[in-house]
Amino acid sequence: MLVTISGGAGAGKTTLATALAGQRNGVVVLHLDDYCHEARDVGDPSSVDFANLDADVAGALASQAVVVAEGMFAFRVGVAAKPGARFDVFADLPADLRLARKIRRQCVEGETELDLLLTNYVTYRRAAHERHVEPARQIADLVVSTESPAEQLAAVIWQAITKRRLRSSPTS
Repeated sequence: MLVTISGGAGAGKTTLATALAGQRNGVVVLHLDDYCHEARDVGDPSSVDFANLDADVAGALASQAVVVAEGMFAFRVGVAAKPGARFDVFADLPADLRLARKIRRQCVEGETELDLLLTNYVTYRRAAHERHVEPARQIADLVVSTESPAEQLAAVIWQAITKRRLRSSPTS
């Protein structure tokens, strides 16, 4: 089973993926951040090395029960999963809360200058989010508000996956 978690920067995708993996055995999590080309803007899907990511997802699916791919553009993972064996989640959070989380992570806890982060957000990232990330909402199997606790959301996701599997399994 391939589970993708897409959503904006600061939406809580990594936290949600960790919670999903913590509730089941045999779950491997792949982070799109680990597949970014260093010279490209991470606000654009061209920043992700999808060829290597897809190869790693396919390899993990060959040996693991569940693979979770998480990142802004996870919905673009191109690995062909068996029918009913892919579940796309969109991690939703209002823009102001995503920005606040990003400021905390990069400026308060990290070393990014606040003025640089805000300038980048206003001049590029906000529009890039609408163009490249928001389309995942429309194709997602499930949209979850990451204002709720990650463990609770993980349980909701596992229930939705189970429900879908039961619906798609052949009846005797």
